[in-house]
Amino acid sequence: MSEKKSKGQELQKKLTYKKRNYYETASKEEKKEIFAYAKGYMAFLDAAKTEREACALSVEMAKAEGFTEYKFGDPLKVGDKKYFVNRGKSVVVFRVGTKDLEEDGFRIIASHIDAPRIDIKQNPLYEDSGMAFLKTHYYGGIKKYQWTAIPLALHGTVILKDGKKLDIRVGEDAKDPVFYINDLLPHLGHDQMAGSANKIVDGEQLNVVVGGLPYPDEDVGDKIKLNVLSVLYEKYGICEEDFLSAELSAVPAYGARDVGFDRALIGAYGHDDRVCAYPALTAVLYNETPHTVLAMLVDKEEIGSEGTTGIQCKVYEDLMEEISLALGANFRKVRMASKCLSSDVTAAYDPNFPGVYEKMNAAMLSCGTAMCKFTGSRGKSGSNDANAEFVGEVRKMFAEEDVVWQTAELGKVDVGGGGTVAKFVANLNIDTVDLGVPVISMHAPWEVVSKADVYSNYRAFLAFMK
Repeated sequence: MSEKKSKGQELQKKLTYKKRNYYETASKEEKKEIFAYAKGYMAFLDAAKTEREACALSVEMAKAEGFTEYKFGDPLKVGDKKYFVNRGKSVVVFRVGTKDLEEDGFRIIASHIDAPRIDIKQNPLYEDSGMAFLKTHYYGGIKKYQWTAIPLALHGTVILKDGKKLDIRVGEDAKDPVFYINDLLPHLGHDQMAGSANKIVDGEQLNVVVGGLPYPDEDVGDKIKLNVLSVLYEKYGICEEDFLSAELSAVPAYGARDVGFDRALIGAYGHDDRVCAYPALTAVLYNETPHTVLAMLVDKEEIGSEGTTGIQCKVYEDLMEEISLALGANFRKVRMASKCLSSDVTAAYDPNFPGVYEKMNAAMLSCGTAMCKFTGSRGKSGSNDANAEFVGEVRKMFAEEDVVWQTAELGKVDVGGGGTVAKFVANLNIDTVDLGVPVISMHAPWEVVSKADVYSNYRAFLAFMK
């Protein structure tokens, strides 16, 4: 029999704060739910390696649950389940709730579905020294050297001269060829390794190997390039000029896998930010709620949320206004009453690199989804700094539903920094705070998360919607 706790021990338990490992407190049944949920998420990752694929798969999942497409001007009523697609690269899935929209506002979960990658240039194909290559321009913040000497797949869309649209996905099937970016052998890499990590590989050296077989005709030049073009033309009807109107990306060719003997973790490409987008999507698709809820899965966050498919595009504000008008609500009142969880990942504390973290305020793996009151860099520059009232409101929601969660910052004050979509939503006069899954090796071709944190993120969204 354990001894009775002292007064000091009782007081310590009552007054002090300590993060808790979700796996330690989860019941046997809940652990089964954690692992079962992870399987669905891993399948989503493998099927959706680009924002176009993530958008298309989300629509497919929405249709399976009875959601129908919404277009501006369509009538709406309580109970409607709708999705809105923006240019095939972002999607908003929403439910119309029973609560008064002017008083309750929208409950918004905003995530992004783009991820760092290697994009193919518009005039990319050339041959040199027995190999054919595609020139590239990397997308988002990457460590360039991590993308060399790994198997790559090509994904994307090509618009042919006649306007026909082709979707390309090569390198994922076991029978497919894969692609490759060369690296220098260590025997000749002394000078390369003496430089800074940012200069180990230059951006213009990230050229993707796509061929090595000469076209069998002695009367032509650039035989290897021509042979690649002949393969592309035979299989897809693509000629070199069609690259001008193409969006092709090189992404890691390997799939999501369990990590560790106990399978507690998931290794995969694209956790940032599909690890938040998938829970946002499934929370709205599979659960009824009295609120009008929107899962916004947007594009271009990794390059500043720009363009017609990034969250800064006015189309998302227009959509919310159209929904308000269709339901007879004043949009300004709706915005002021609305609440948003900007769901993006944060850095998990890594004991192999402790010097860049402030441990007391870093997110710990398997301790639940992490709330970032502010992001930005140095003196909170470029941040949405959520107010204490809204943080307290969200904290109360989580406490009522026993959600395992924690707070986080992205590294030490003078070291870390980053941004999310939060400030752009907050600019609409909508209370917003960041909430997302801690990630090891963020922005690498293969990142790692805890299954417990993925499920915690999902449960946090359910609490927010309840």
